[in-house]
Amino acid sequence: MTASRWPLVVQVSLVAAALASACGRGSQVTYETARVDRGRIAPKVTATGTLSATVTVQVGSQVSGRVASLNADFNSSVDAGQVIAKIDPQLFDAALDQARANHMAAQGNLARSVVQATDADRQYQRTKSLADRKLVAQADLDTSLAAAEAAKAQVDVSRGNLAQAKAALKQAEVNLAYTTIYSPISGTVISRNVDVGQTVAASLSAPTLFVIAEDLRKMQVDTAVAEADVGKLQPGMDAVFTVDAFVGERFRGKVRQIRNAATTVQNVVTYDGVIDVDNPELKLRPGMTANVTFTWAERDDVLRVPNAALRFKPPAEAWKKLQKPAEGGAAGATAPPADGAAPSGQGGRRRVPGSSTGGAERGPRSPPDEKVVWVLQNEQLEPRRIKVGLTDGTLTEVLSGLSDSDLVVTEANDPSAPKRSGAGGPPNPMGGGGMRRMF
Repeated sequence: MTASRWPLVVQVSLVAAALASACGRGSQVTYETARVDRGRIAPKVTATGTLSATVTVQVGSQVSGRVASLNADFNSSVDAGQVIAKIDPQLFDAALDQARANHMAAQGNLARSVVQATDADRQYQRTKSLADRKLVAQADLDTSLAAAEAAKAQVDVSRGNLAQAKAALKQAEVNLAYTTIYSPISGTVISRNVDVGQTVAASLSAPTLFVIAEDLRKMQVDTAVAEADVGKLQPGMDAVFTVDAFVGERFRGKVRQIRNAATTVQNVVTYDGVIDVDNPELKLRPGMTANVTFTWAERDDVLRVPNAALRFKPPAEAWKKLQKPAEGGAAGATAPPADGAAPSGQGGRRRVPGSSTGGAERGPRSPPDEKVVWVLQNEQLEPRRIKVGLTDGTLTEVLSGLSDSDLVVTEANDPSAPKRSGAGGPPNPMGGGGMRRMF
């Protein structure tokens, strides 16, 4: 071999060695792990709600008419009993005058009826006296008696007409009084729905002229809590919420009640959770959307494992390697996940150590607080049955089965598989893992 060809042979050999090395590495399964640590677990419930004043009153009009004047506007502070609007009273003044005239006429008719009844009774007494002496016919006596009784009945009719006229007069006075609209509470006007000169019609329902909030320093949030989460909330529980108007600022409140009335929208059932909120600086305003977070449980200094480790199952290629006997004649790890199902690509079922499933038949299901995680120890996968507690959606409390600094597998990268067979999610939500092992 000449010296000129030697560098080319060396280059070809190096390229071939590099390709072979790359192919060998590409066929290996790599694992992403997270380290078990201790910390805080605080499960939370989130909901969306709307801010409103604790006491809100809609002020309307009992009578129809043209708005003559307005003495309050948006954001005006008003006192209880203060005149805030007035309806044009001309028609109601005329109706009151007519009612007074009818009342006076009814009084006159009653007086006339009383006089006529008295006269009819005297006529009857005179005719009766003559009849006793046989000086008048019996027919004349009967006529006189009927006239007297009719006069008495007319007195009752006149009294009824007077009562009707009195009631009509009272109604006219009340209607006239309703033309002046007073504030029922002390507070702040948050809405004005009419202008001067506008005609309001109260024939079917009282139109709303103003909306008054009693005290904007005391507010509430009405939240729509999903039915799956409503059992976790209790009155007196603390709540934290944010509003879009103040980015980064967190407001605090306390749950007053969880109302039993359900709201169903597109087959989604929610319940109203009412939160009392102090608003001393008047930053919060009625109608703002609040993003509420309820912390319904809290544990400090507990053993934690990422939820991705609870969902992990070894891929098929790695499962074949795990089934081969280890050096020294000891059997490798041969345990499938807790539900007894073999990993992707495997048809059989094997028994997890300590589990109640085994053979080809499925036994009783494991308790919901028992899970299986895979621990990477001495470059080997080892199944561990653990007992879990609270979870916040990212981390889960471990009650037994693991110890500090154990490396749990969260994801497997199998180059031979058509797609990733791990559970996905972030490699290490606790920040202490993210280690990639290869064998």
